[in-house]
Amino acid sequence: MKARRNKKQIPSFRKLIKTSKVKLENKLKNKQFKQQSTLKKYRKEQRKLRQAVKDAVSKKPIPLENPKEKRPGKRIEREEEEEEALPLDMMDEDDLQLMKDLGQRASFLTRDLSSSEPVHAKKRKHEHIIDKYEKIPRTLQTAPEKELIHLLPIKDKSGIIPQTREKPVTDSNKDEEDQEEERELEEEITEDPIQELTIEEHLIERKKKLQEKKMHIAALASAILSDPESNIKKLKELRSMLMEQDPDVAVTVRKLVIVSLMELFKDITPSYKIRPLTEAEKSTKTRKETQKLREFEEGLVSQYKFYLENLEQMVKDWKQRKLKKSNVVSLKAYKGLAEVAVKSLCELLVALPHFNFHNNIIVLIVPLMNDVSKSISEMCCEAVKKLFKQDKLGQASLGVIKVISGFVKGRNYEVRPEMLKTFLCLRIKEVEVKKDTEDINKPKKFMTFKEKRKSLSRMQRKWKKAEEKLERELREAEASESAEKKLKLHTETLNIVFVTYFRILKKAQRSPLLPAVLEGLAKFAHLINVEFFDDLLVVLHTLIESGDLSYQESLHCVQTAFHILSGQGDVLNIDPMKFYTHLYKTLFKLHAGATNEGVEIVLQCLDVMLTKRRKQVSQQRALAFIKRLCTLALHVLPNSSIGILATTRILMHTFPKTDLLLDSESQGSGVFLPELDEPEYCNAQNTALWELHALRRHYHPIVQRFAAHLIAGAPSEGSGALKPELSRRSAAELFEAYSMAEMTFNPPVESSNPKIKVTTKG
Repeated sequence: MKARRNKKQIPSFRKLIKTSKVKLENKLKNKQFKQQSTLKKYRKEQRKLRQAVKDAVSKKPIPLENPKEKRPGKRIEREEEEEEALPLDMMDEDDLQLMKDLGQRASFLTRDLSSSEPVHAKKRKHEHIIDKYEKIPRTLQTAPEKELIHLLPIKDKSGIIPQTREKPVTDSNKDEEDQEEERELEEEITEDPIQELTIEEHLIERKKKLQEKKMHIAALASAILSDPESNIKKLKELRSMLMEQDPDVAVTVRKLVIVSLMELFKDITPSYKIRPLTEAEKSTKTRKETQKLREFEEGLVSQYKFYLENLEQMVKDWKQRKLKKSNVVSLKAYKGLAEVAVKSLCELLVALPHFNFHNNIIVLIVPLMNDVSKSISEMCCEAVKKLFKQDKLGQASLGVIKVISGFVKGRNYEVRPEMLKTFLCLRIKEVEVKKDTEDINKPKKFMTFKEKRKSLSRMQRKWKKAEEKLERELREAEASESAEKKLKLHTETLNIVFVTYFRILKKAQRSPLLPAVLEGLAKFAHLINVEFFDDLLVVLHTLIESGDLSYQESLHCVQTAFHILSGQGDVLNIDPMKFYTHLYKTLFKLHAGATNEGVEIVLQCLDVMLTKRRKQVSQQRALAFIKRLCTLALHVLPNSSIGILATTRILMHTFPKTDLLLDSESQGSGVFLPELDEPEYCNAQNTALWELHALRRHYHPIVQRFAAHLIAGAPSEGSGALKPELSRRSAAELFEAYSMAEMTFNPPVESSNPKIKVTTKG
């Protein structure tokens, strides 16, 4: 029975996981309290027993034959009793002998030792109550005087009232008991002294323990990988190592187990979502193979769920920074554990977007994208970007976008800009258009029986029927439904993205999120509904005119405006002259230093504004931009100069009449006004590109080539033509290719070997 009770007291691992933390703590406290109370009771009883034995040894027993000698105060009472008792002469010999024997056998258990009365004396009716009470010795209960603590007096209408308080009296007996218990515990501790290890021995011992744990983890993992269906129960054993209690190796073992389980789940998880079985499915009889598969799936889902809960708890422990009672893991180690847990969650987010609990992982990851810790924030943002890039259908992307949008709104748009920059990685190229345009591509209708009978012969009808059947099967095989579903998901995703962007433009115009919003609008502008174009362009222009934006933010506004106009905005009759003027005016504000901020955006803007809208751009405007770009190329870094000269080359090809800038003779009346901010009225036709001759002597060889090529009139063939690796690449690509961000010179500088003179002996 004892063994059974002990078994019931130890809860199973599953029960430990299901029970809440508070419940477990309460159970542990109750258990410890019971153990302490039983120990105290046992010690108290032992103490009393020892005391009783000592008293019994030290005291002499009172003889029962002559009680009168010891207690003379009781003689009067004894005499009265003898008067009433029968004389010995009137009793039989047998009765007398029996009475004597009983008197000899009486012990301290059968009589009251405090009085000298006979053992079997009966109460007398005539005994006076008052006399009996008077005979009892009186003891005065003298309570110890309580010490008083004098407090500050209170002043009242009547006068000053003194205030006192009783000093609390400590129970000396309890203190003695506690001291005795402490002594006993100290004695027990001193009996088994612990051998203290040196640092070297401790490290060797730790290394040995760690190696054993690693071997155990490896054995379990290899067994699960070799046959997941048979060894699914070993997942539970491996996961139990997340609760490692040895303080020497606890942190390292937990980290290893987290990573091992993450890799295991990535390998053994099926490529479909596991749904719970219905009651009808559970009740039906199945084959052994099916039953085995069901058990595997059920075990996998439950262990995966518990694993995710453990990871979540690790992150919460780090956030709350509260030490647990076990004190196995220190506060410093919490961050390391949390980082490994977050990394595992990010890996599972990307690797298993189709599997169960993916939405739960999203809910965990999204708040961590805005974490104070930069490393964790970057890790989560990179994982979300990776998910967006590889998500072809769009189901997982939609889930993440919904959570991010809600989080940004809940935080009142006070989040990291990196959160919104992840939207740029979405794979959305087309969305659903209105129904009137959809009606153009109506699905093919099959002929009715009457139509076939009228126009086709019997044999033709037979062939037509077989052909239609085959076409239906092919349509199903092509999975046209999945394409429609993809389009719907992309449309819904983009709607949420635009709602987030428009809210920030409306409510938080001075927010640090504005550059990310403008960049996102520039990318997805061609997918915005035409109804919003007018309002959006007005908002962008007011933002530029307000002067609150940085230079890069204003460039994003210009880029967004022209992306809108280059797509569906072609049908609108809008003149964006104010945006051209703004870009022309601010070109010289570009950063000429090592950061090269804004150059890439300027190159993209020029491509959209001048090259793609060539029909709407006048010759005067093109000439003004070419002149200003050549002047700008003198001031910036080599890679920026290459990008600007490549754009100038494209403009000279797009607008052939601009070659007049290569001639020194003026064309028409007026003088070139370089300080004027209006490109249409600066008389750019009356100037020449003298900057190209200065760039021809540039220290960078590629800049020299581009300058010589443009002086020659940018020919596509002949000696003045560029090499294919330069002519076929866009301006933005050339800017990136010749960047000096990594402190390397492209092309590499040739090393000059000094000539060594060889002297021959004559």
